[in-house]
Amino acid sequence: MHSFTPKIITTMREGYNPGLFKADAIAGLTVAIVALPLSMALAIASGASPDKGLITAVIAGFMISFLGGSRVQVGGPTGAFVVVVFNVIAQHGYDGLLVATFMAGLILIAAGAFKIGRLIKFIPHPVVTGFTAGIAVIIASSQVKDFLGLTLENPPSEFLPKWQAYFGAISSVHVATLMVGLGALLVIVALRKFAPKLPGFLIALILAAAVVALFKLPVDTIGARFPDMPTTIPMPSLPDVTWARMVELLPSAFTIAFLAGIEALLSAVVADGMTGTRHRSNQELIGQGIANLGSVAFGGLPATGAIARTATNIKAGAKTPVAGMMHALFILAFILFGSNLMAYVPMAALAAILFVVAWGMCEIDRFIALLRMPNSDRAVLLLTFGLTVLVDLTVAIGVGVTLASLLFMARMSETVLFDNGNAPDHEDESHGDDLDQRDDLPKGVEVFRISGPVFFGVAGELLDAMRKIGRTPKVIILRMRLVPMLDASGVTMIEEFIGQASVSGAKIILSGVQPQPKKMLARIGLSEDTAGIFFEADYAAALDYAKQLTEITVH
Repeated sequence: MHSFTPKIITTMREGYNPGLFKADAIAGLTVAIVALPLSMALAIASGASPDKGLITAVIAGFMISFLGGSRVQVGGPTGAFVVVVFNVIAQHGYDGLLVATFMAGLILIAAGAFKIGRLIKFIPHPVVTGFTAGIAVIIASSQVKDFLGLTLENPPSEFLPKWQAYFGAISSVHVATLMVGLGALLVIVALRKFAPKLPGFLIALILAAAVVALFKLPVDTIGARFPDMPTTIPMPSLPDVTWARMVELLPSAFTIAFLAGIEALLSAVVADGMTGTRHRSNQELIGQGIANLGSVAFGGLPATGAIARTATNIKAGAKTPVAGMMHALFILAFILFGSNLMAYVPMAALAAILFVVAWGMCEIDRFIALLRMPNSDRAVLLLTFGLTVLVDLTVAIGVGVTLASLLFMARMSETVLFDNGNAPDHEDESHGDDLDQRDDLPKGVEVFRISGPVFFGVAGELLDAMRKIGRTPKVIILRMRLVPMLDASGVTMIEEFIGQASVSGAKIILSGVQPQPKKMLARIGLSEDTAGIFFEADYAAALDYAKQLTEITVH
């Protein structure tokens, strides 16, 4: 049960004192200052009102830290969800998003309970980098209208039509809006370069709002865009969940759960590297799942661990999950006592923040590095990126993972060797397997050697090797010392090979079979008790027994 214990319990058992609380409170306040404008910006980019982002940061942010498997993870709305959330709201309404997020929470809990957390790390880097960069491009594209102040009602959601509409409306650029956006962008970039410890996002928003109010600039603000925005935490309630609605939204739910799991565990790994601690991946997934259910109850957005906010938390001195919980409480205090100030924030300033977020998500250095990789990795990267931008994130992930898996299996199949020749196999001399496998081979005995994991991608090659000899010997030695793994297709191939040999009256000796292949063979009835099948510890013993069998056959 240790792997399912929230880190908050572990840290409290170790002893919690006022000194730790002071460090966590300072870190929580620092992260809240960063998360405050970011949560609003991400909510608006997702097609929701800014209060939804703040609610998510409070409810999900608190629960992710309280129930998660990482000491310093900070959760909330993130850029990875923007595309999915926007599309779900556009197609199914906000209530549809709540249903999809509710199901995603259940999927995450199930994934953690069944210990799937460790499997997510096998998602190939070209796929993760490709769809993350694609999401960044879409986020940046969605903010062009607000940044330029274009007179454009309901621009298309598709990437290429959206840009066609932008170019068609380029003459309507609003100079005051553009100047506010550029000013906010320059402030953020300058502070990151010359004063990185200052909260650039928040300072840019405050300055932009002050300039707009002072000079009475006619630019779009949060108050103008969302005049009826609530300024309190709503009472909890659950969405109307029906079977038909669940079936309809299941693909979106799986996408949300997948993204939440990937980003949460990546963030936890980053945190481990910065702190020297070790997270509990399955408990982290369970915590993420419960947090998303909690967010749904209060009308919030999907949430996950946020890498940038987690890194900020660590750099600010966070020691325990209390820091993430404090970050949520500080944002709650803003909602209760200062949310009226949100009305003065210019939309162009929020667009500037999202431009910076999108640039960070692109991971341009890693993207360029992957472009220098072999053609297969490059193809996966570009295909995932292109499908994310031009088609759909769900399609991009599915195609990217499938293509990467197929290419990996193709590369693995090249490492599997089947032969009956004289090539050395570099096995351990102490086991006698360094012998040339055809030296002193008795008449009527044939030997085949398999090297590497035998799975469905290579399952037919041994049968082809047998057909090429053109005759059926009296005894066949199948050397398997270098086979670490058999899957169902590999076992079936061995069974077919033995079946074809047995029909012709040949006896089979399997030498050096490792535990996993031996267990798999036993499951289909091929064991030491099977007639005509013999197991020997190594090739030398197999060769001696083959000589005995041929002598018996001759006599």
